[in-house]
Formats: sequence, structure tokens, C-alpha cells
Amino acid sequence: MKKTFLFFAVSLLSLPCTLFAYPLDGAQETGIERLEGYRLAQQGLVPGNRLHSGAQLKMEQVQLRLQGKLDSGLPAVDPWLSKQVKKLLGEDAEGYSISLLDITDPDRPLYAEHDANMLRNPASVGKLIVLLAVFQALADIYPHDVEARQRVLRDSQITADEFIHSDHHKVPFWVPEQMRLIKRPVSVGDTGNFWTYLDWSVSASSNAATSMVMKHLLLLRHFGRQYPVARSKEDAYFKQRSRKQLGDDLLQALLGPVLRNGMDTDLLRQGSFFSKVGKRHVAGTTSVCTTQELMNYLLRMEQGRLVDAWSSLQIKRLLYITQFRIRYAYSPALKDAAVYFKSGSFYKCKPEEGYKCGAYKGNKLNLMNSVAVIEAPAGAPRLNYIVTITSNVLRKNSADEQQRLATRLHRLLQKLHPVHAGQQ
Repeated sequence: MKKTFLFFAVSLLSLPCTLFAYPLDGAQETGIERLEGYRLAQQGLVPGNRLHSGAQLKMEQVQLRLQGKLDSGLPAVDPWLSKQVKKLLGEDAEGYSISLLDITDPDRPLYAEHDANMLRNPASVGKLIVLLAVFQALADIYPHDVEARQRVLRDSQITADEFIHSDHHKVPFWVPEQMRLIKRPVSVGDTGNFWTYLDWSVSASSNAATSMVMKHLLLLRHFGRQYPVARSKEDAYFKQRSRKQLGDDLLQALLGPVLRNGMDTDLLRQGSFFSKVGKRHVAGTTSVCTTQELMNYLLRMEQGRLVDAWSSLQIKRLLYITQFRIRYAYSPALKDAAVYFKSGSFYKCKPEEGYKCGAYKGNKLNLMNSVAVIEAPAGAPRLNYIVTITSNVLRKNSADEQQRLATRLHRLLQKLHPVHAGQQ
């Protein structure tokens, strides 16, 4: 019987390829407990990987770098730079879409793109839209009270329920009484604050955590300043509304912020939950992205225009990688750079004589999407650029291919700015 294998993989299954984010000194402000474990590991007080310099920025060093710049949007496409970028893609250029914004000199930005309006499924890059929706909801409820928003994120507790099913992605748990970190998938009953679930969603790319964030996004919007509410009220909301009504609520929660923040939902949209149970309870629609609209998202983040400056900064902190890097971000050329990153993949396999299909090497579909802000070197950047990529190149390891592309792009930017690059 013919079999089709479908994988939705956003991080490698083995432990060394787990990726985590957020500055390590943020534990007290956010209540993200695993940050304390990683901080102690850097001091040699508990077992754990030592981080290279690019992953050791403090919270105050994560800054928005385009405030008051590029107010009219992306600059005109630079034909020469676009041609150079396409050359880097070689024979696989038809399978790639890419947008590149060089902001090393923010007063003279350069923008290049290749097939930047190609629509593809965002996979886990769609979690950026969930982030935006959460911070927009908080700003709508507490428009002039940042501390109240922070209080909701820090003090509200989320307990995993059936909406997490099913997901294999491991997330970190700090066990202070044992002075160690453990990594495992989110299980029913796991409790953490809102910040923790956002961290698990973005950095560990946990579909389970994201689905709980989306569930609580609906609750936050419905109950407003009453949130968080008793479990009985949570259950009543989901029981009293039909699947279609809940789907309407979800689309309003996810699509409204995209439109309000100057982007096009026909070009950037997360349309459904990331879990099977979530989709069963809440109706949805398709999810799409283009590299150009993803670039607009990151541009607005750097400008402080995703909701507001505070929200933009929180989103950037959540994207900051402070653990083992993967895929595009694994490039050795980026070792000393601060990397703000989200990735997602979606691949399908079909029987093919003489070909062994597997992770990131789909022969029916092989999507790999990456968005990254690069500041090199970390803390005092002399190269600064934003890149968004989607690709569908069959039968090649897309994770390895994008890692190599990251190196080639970085070398291209170094050649464009030889004085700055020579100082690194």
C-alpha cells in the first residue's frame, strides 16, 4: 500500500539541536525559571554548555536599532545587490525566496530580494504572528500601563491541558532543588507563567506551548482586565461557543494585529492552532507568508512599531538565541554575532526508488523558513542586517543548505563593508 509520510519539524529531535532564547539575566524580571539554570551554567556552578560571546548579551544590550529610521518602509530594491544574492543561491535559485535588508549604515540602507512575493506556508515562523497578537491584546487592554502588561505576563499561570496534544518538542525545566535543567516535552499539568510559555513557544518552538498561548490569547481577549480567571470560567467560554465562533475569535485575534500593524494578511497569516486538538476545537484557515512581508514584520520590530516600542523590544528579546544554534543560525560565520532568529520547516516524503527520504530532505515537499536579525559582533555591531528566507528545494538537507547560505550572505555583507568587517 502506498504510504505518504508527513512531518512537521521545527527543531531537530536530538538534544544538541534544541535552541533557546532570551537574555540570561532576565529571570527576575520575567519569571522564566530556566534562565537561572543557564546563567549558573555560564558560571560553572551547574552542568551545561558554555555559550560563545554572541549569546551573552544582557537585557539592556538588546536594543531596537531603527527607531526614527525608514519611516516610509523598505527602500527601493537594489538591482546589483539582488543579483549578488541570487548568485549565492546557484542552481537552486528557483526554489528560494529571500529578502535582505542591510542596515549597517541605517542612513543608507540597502535592500535586495529574490522572488520575495512567493507565497509559502510559514510553518513555525507563524509563531511570530502569535507573539504579535499577544502583545497587541495586552496593549489594547492596558494601553497606558506597561507594568500591568508585564504583571499579566509574569504573574498569570498557564497549566497545560489537552490542547497540547500532540507534540514532541522538548522544553527546558529548571529544577532548583536538584540544581539542574531537564528537557522534555510539555505534559498535561505542567504549569508556568505566561512569559515561560511564550519562551517555550518561540525558542524551543514547542507546538504544545504555542497552542496553550493561543488558548490563553482567546481568554485574554474575551475576559480583558478580568484575566486570569478561574478554570471554571475558562471551560465555560470554550463550551458555550461553537467551533466556528471560536474560529472567528481566533482569526480576529491573529489577523487583526497584522492589519493594524501595517501588514497584509494575504501575505502574512497564521490561520490555525499548532496542535491537532486545538484545531479540532477551534476552526481555522490557511497560513501563508512571503519573505517581503516577513521583512516588514522585522523592520517594524526594529523601528519599535510592532504595537509600540515596549512590545517590539519584548518580541526582539524573545527571539534572541542564548543556546545551541540550528539551521541558518548554526553558521560558523555568525559565532560572535548576536542572532535574533525563528525557523520552521514542513516536509513530506513519498516512495521513490533509490532515494531515502528523511528529516529536512523531503522529496514531495521540503519547506525551510528562516528569519534572522544579525548584529556582528554582539554588543558593538559593525555589521547589522536582516534576512528572511523561505525555500522548497527537494531532496537536499534544507537545514544544512541554509547554514551554508548564511555563511555566504555574511561574507557578502563583509565585502560590502570592508572597513567594518576588518575590525571584527
